[in-house]
Amino acid sequence: MIVHILTPENHPFEWIDITNPTLEDFKELKEKFNLRDESIRDCLEVGHLPKIEEFDNYHFLIIRSTRSKLEEDSDSLTEITDRISIFYGNNFVITTHRNNITFLENIKRLDPKSRVLASSKSLVNTLLSEALKSFETLVLGDMSTKLDEYEEIVFLHQKRKPFLKKLYYIKRQIDVIRSILVLYKDIVDYFHLPEYKNVYTQDLRDLFSRTSTLYRNTSENTAQLLSIYFNIESNHTNEIMRILTIISVFFMPLTFIVGVYGMNFDIMPELHWKYGYPIVLGAMLLLSLIIYLWFKRKKWL
Repeated sequence: MIVHILTPENHPFEWIDITNPTLEDFKELKEKFNLRDESIRDCLEVGHLPKIEEFDNYHFLIIRSTRSKLEEDSDSLTEITDRISIFYGNNFVITTHRNNITFLENIKRLDPKSRVLASSKSLVNTLLSEALKSFETLVLGDMSTKLDEYEEIVFLHQKRKPFLKKLYYIKRQIDVIRSILVLYKDIVDYFHLPEYKNVYTQDLRDLFSRTSTLYRNTSENTAQLLSIYFNIESNHTNEIMRILTIISVFFMPLTFIVGVYGMNFDIMPELHWKYGYPIVLGAMLLLSLIIYLWFKRKKWL
């Protein structure tokens, strides 16, 4: 669906927004703005990563932002992020996307006299900033809260296993977003070139640096949390093995005694002793007590 947000008659540049773009939508736009086929193909590709390209009469930009509602088990690029493709020149901006993107809808509702809509470059700068802010909002909000909850589960709760799958998805989401941010660096650096640099691009670089640092730290915290979890589980397994070993040591000599007197030989004098049975029981109890005291002395119990 093609919507004309700003028209050249009333504004310094024309802004066209396309939801769920198709090749048919670009038939007239391709001729009007001299758009290249390769840019249009990239624009229609659902899973394309961020990039920027410069042509004679326009720039082509692909950015990604986090979805407004992120499912807990999302772990792929298209599940975690939405894509916005942008064609822009001095007198036009074309934005394309498949889903409703909150910050884009908010910008579309701005007063045409707003500073954000003063020029095509200002609009593109704002779109890029808002896309980066979406990653920052995610890591400082929902993702941070979940990691705090999982950390509490690791250290304070006994039943830890159900949360491991959730922590895996958090780690996957962080990995996907970090790979996107690596590509954002080229875009931010491009906008910081002398011919494009202004007060907005400096804010853009600061925002990018802050967001990258946040995700790097969050990634490290998640890796540490996983490591601690596996260490705790390993210690728990070792504790179980220790208890089973102690039980085995207690019963091994008793089993030996029982095994000896369970042999079917004719000549075993102890079998005919009047007090043979209580003596054997007493010897087994005494042996168990000796083993227990020895374990206590070694501080194994």
